[in-house]
Amino acid sequence: MTANEFYASLSGKRITFVGVGRSNLPLIEQFKAHGAAVSVRDKRSEAALGEDGEALKKLGAKLICGEDYLESIDEDMLFRAPGVPYLLPELQKARANGVAVTSEMEVFFDLCPCKIYAVTGSDGKTTTTSVIAEMLKAAGKTVHLGGNIGRPLLPEIRDVKPEDVAVVELSSFQLISMRRSPNVAVITNLSPNHLDVHKDMDEYVNAKKNVLLHQNAFGRTVLNADNALTAACAADTRGMTYMFSRREKTNGAWCSADGKIYFGDEYIMEESDIRIPGKHNVENYLAAISAVWGDASKEVIRTVAKEFNGVEHRMEFVRELDGVRWYNDSIATSPSRAMIGTLSLYDFKIVMIAGGADKKVPFDELGKVICDKVKTLVLLAPEKPLEGFKTPAAGKIEAAVRGAENYKDGAPVILHANNMKDAVRLARESAEPGDVVSLCPAATGFDMYKSFAVRGDIYREEVKALK
Repeated sequence: MTANEFYASLSGKRITFVGVGRSNLPLIEQFKAHGAAVSVRDKRSEAALGEDGEALKKLGAKLICGEDYLESIDEDMLFRAPGVPYLLPELQKARANGVAVTSEMEVFFDLCPCKIYAVTGSDGKTTTTSVIAEMLKAAGKTVHLGGNIGRPLLPEIRDVKPEDVAVVELSSFQLISMRRSPNVAVITNLSPNHLDVHKDMDEYVNAKKNVLLHQNAFGRTVLNADNALTAACAADTRGMTYMFSRREKTNGAWCSADGKIYFGDEYIMEESDIRIPGKHNVENYLAAISAVWGDASKEVIRTVAKEFNGVEHRMEFVRELDGVRWYNDSIATSPSRAMIGTLSLYDFKIVMIAGGADKKVPFDELGKVICDKVKTLVLLAPEKPLEGFKTPAAGKIEAAVRGAENYKDGAPVILHANNMKDAVRLARESAEPGDVVSLCPAATGFDMYKSFAVRGDIYREEVKALK
């Protein structure tokens, strides 16, 4: 089916969207324009939907809100937002009753006429996706960048040409229902994450593996040789498999002990050529190089490495005030991301603002690293978490720090705040000239904010407002 045929088929169809997500709003507008009767189901009240709810009503969408929002699903087609668990009994019942249960990204994969590069993993997805897109753009390709990175691609499917490329970031929530894989599949790494939604680690890993399981013999898979869970996925690949490593020579991109980056036997550049800091970003580049090898030249790869400034909310420099440098690493939504990111960068102890919603992942290892790397830990937990998030991660982080074998009383100093303004104030009072303060949550922000980006924006505003 072509994109035009798909949109023509929507006339007269009853379509419901489950979950008011950012990927749904432009789709709903297009579906209405093509004659579909659209409803939107969300567990939140209509008032809680705010501007999104008002926009939906203006489009003529029917709102079905509240605790019983999944009752009586009998539409022709159901589009699931990524944050809505695919295995909800109500959704499975709808499938059994003949409702087509799908998602924006699934339909995009079905209709996309061009080569698709897709990136998943526990950490580093967005930077790796962005670097791949930058390399392909620099190589002269028209690039359609989207997915979990924040931009829906289905609304622009009719503009995608066969000679273009699509570069998408995919979360486990998107992948769990995918039955089609990209031409080039990348798994950056795998570690415990989102166990508040997935029933166990096996379900989480198996969801991620859908990025490669449905490839054919002409596909390419890129895996992290330094991460045991990721490397083990090589047993399930069908096409060409490239391994990347910061520790040893591989058939993909790898980094030598003296900081030289190769692809197999071919020298590419120095590790120091990569403009964005951090060993984890070296890994992100190794993954990206392995993905685009043959589609982008060594010269293009080097140019992007030297010029690309990185993505906001990822160790983003905010300002320097009174000799203190402030950074925004709101994307650090897991303990592993905090450890391989912000907490790996400095050879002195920093002031760290952490906390968020508990994803039921262990914080023990993070506690040890915080004791080594942090002088003052400001833990952020709201007095009244948003609906559905009753357990802030701050308590678990504090317990992990105090229970660490290298913890000493007062090292780190532990402070508490219930809003970002107070957290920034406490951090400023604790910092001295020469210090670094970083928002590095090690947890999602959903107990207080719509997304990590909103959390990072608010942090940035508070820091810039300091006099």
